[in-house]
Amino acid sequence: MQDYQKQLVINLLAYAVQRNLSAEELCACSGLDLAQLKQAKSPPLYPEQIESLWRNATHLSNDSLFGLHFGESLQIAALGVVGELIQHSQTVGEGLTHAIAFVHLITDVVEMDIIHTEQSFDIQLIAKAPYLANAPEVARQMMDFFMAFTLHEVDGLVLKKIQPILVKLPFSEANQAEYERIFRCRHLVNSSEYTLSFELTYWDEPILTADYELQRVFLQKVTTLDDAFQQSRGLSERITSFLWANAYLGIPTLDAVAANLNTSSRSLQRRLQQEGVSYQQLTDSIRKSLAIHYLSSGKHPVKEISYILGYNELSAFNRAFRRWTGTTPVSYQKVRIQE
Repeated sequence: MQDYQKQLVINLLAYAVQRNLSAEELCACSGLDLAQLKQAKSPPLYPEQIESLWRNATHLSNDSLFGLHFGESLQIAALGVVGELIQHSQTVGEGLTHAIAFVHLITDVVEMDIIHTEQSFDIQLIAKAPYLANAPEVARQMMDFFMAFTLHEVDGLVLKKIQPILVKLPFSEANQAEYERIFRCRHLVNSSEYTLSFELTYWDEPILTADYELQRVFLQKVTTLDDAFQQSRGLSERITSFLWANAYLGIPTLDAVAANLNTSSRSLQRRLQQEGVSYQQLTDSIRKSLAIHYLSSGKHPVKEISYILGYNELSAFNRAFRRWTGTTPVSYQKVRIQE
């Protein structure tokens, strides 16, 4: 069986490196051996080590919402759960029901439950009392993480960004706007509960299994774990890895990426400019690859591909594609299908 707790720790370290932190320093501060973690077989992790890792990552990143941003950035396949969900599930409801059974494999801190009402279903996350009492700040980071990751997981099951109708969790007024952005919901309730409420219609929505093959292609493009731990990676490379890892749900805005990296859009643009590249160039490169993939597959009409890539007007997609390839999307698709 896969060690999901270890996989979560590895992904946390990889995300910390995206935030320009040192994996070696984080491990040293947290009583972890990085060399052992990277081996196929390694000693089990102790709760104290995981707690220390979360605390140190939050402190060193200088991001009070580190867990929330980590959950937003983590692609669903990162914990190896996708295959098992897909293997046993046909609908979102079935997938979430199976996910509840997996939670204890990932963490000893959080429990999950689902409550149905006449018009909605609620995903409730419950922090175990001893952990809340002994390490409340770490527990809050982990609860924020699982809330954001759960929403991302629901997105991944249907390959579109779903808007909850209600979100309950504790938050400060200073951070309200960021919680609203990540949860795509202005109906936030400041509460000791952690709840995501969705329209009941999503429960029976089919899971789109075929597109997970595309997600695996995207993940192969992301820098490998060993590379992720190299501090020589530039900002543009780290952003490109982030974009590829989440490309199956569309291209995030500059503001979203900047917020995830705990910086301002202006600062991000300036740092990219110092590397001789712009955010537009990075996203154009990925959009071009995505467009070629979708057009070559022949499974999607051009208008739908334009929408998937984030273009409000088909004419804008046509102009961009002609700039990239010298031909129109329709002409390119016809040639590739005939080959």
